[in-house]
Amino acid sequence: MSMQAFTQLRGVAASLLIDNVDTDLIIRIERLTSLGREALGPWAFESLRYRPDGSEDPGFVLNQAPWRAAPILVAGRNFGCGSSREGAVWALKARGVRCVIAESFGDIFHANCFQNGVLPIRLSAAELTQARSRCLPDAAWHVDLQAQQIVLPDGERLAFKVDPLRRAALLEGLDDISSTHKLLDVITAWQANDRATRPWVWRTQPDPEF
Repeated sequence: MSMQAFTQLRGVAASLLIDNVDTDLIIRIERLTSLGREALGPWAFESLRYRPDGSEDPGFVLNQAPWRAAPILVAGRNFGCGSSREGAVWALKARGVRCVIAESFGDIFHANCFQNGVLPIRLSAAELTQARSRCLPDAAWHVDLQAQQIVLPDGERLAFKVDPLRRAALLEGLDDISSTHKLLDVITAWQANDRATRPWVWRTQPDPEF
């Protein structure tokens, strides 16, 4: 499956200063049973965004006009922990978030981001404090995956590192399946050679019917 490539991103950054945001807080499981991935955006952070009567909580950052459509989310520690639901990344992307910056991530959430065209960036606590002070209305950030740097609105630059293979795949818009398809000729050649040299390990007859 091809996905939306990530090369550079410009936009305002919303600050969500909460540690241990788990995938259930990002998207409730019952939403995943009834909605397609493109329809999950309004339900991202549902328990934080809405009051018990269903109205929006104006105190929540993503309900505030400057950051309602922010493509960059600056979080805390251990973002995306909890269950392994890929729907958490789907919900963020449907909400318009293409980059999440945090001190640390849940491992599976971190991997799921790369499979869905979302860039997770790890920064130190000190760098996050510095960056968070620049989460201002109408103050555009520039995230450059090619150069592996964040340019803050005042021109300050923060370097980050991404695994080289994941970086290359994200720049090209390739998930694991698409990356494997790029090697199809190599795989086919290996299979042909292995069939010739070890024919006994390749099934030649269909499984019997029982």
